[in-house]
Amino acid sequence: MKLCFPVESNKGLKSVVYGHFGSAPMFIVYDTETSAIDTVSNQDLSHEHGMCSPLKALNGKLIDAIVVGGIGAGAINKLNSMGIKVYKAGDNSIQSNISLFQSNSLSELTINNACNNHGGCGH
Repeated sequence: MKLCFPVESNKGLKSVVYGHFGSAPMFIVYDTETSAIDTVSNQDLSHEHGMCSPLKALNGKLIDAIVVGGIGAGAINKLNSMGIKVYKAGDNSIQSNISLFQSNSLSELTINNACNNHGGCGH
């Protein structure tokens, strides 16, 4: 399974999960089967608010799930329509969130608990 983590800077598994998907400068993709790490620059940073294109942001990289601090309803809808689940980060580091994901301890984000105009998301 390929897990995607929005980050501000690449510090490997010690990277801090970014507060909002669409404005993250880059993404770290972790393969749970091989432990391989891949870095993808956000290709959609210049999007207008609410117009995030997750597939463009990820430069077409195929993933299975995203773990993030916050994300808008539109992006959740687009990701879910592609079969990608979105989870709320439970800790700061990617490593901690991988452990939480593997123990089924992360909450899935839906449009009901998405960011609304960047309020209530902690970013």
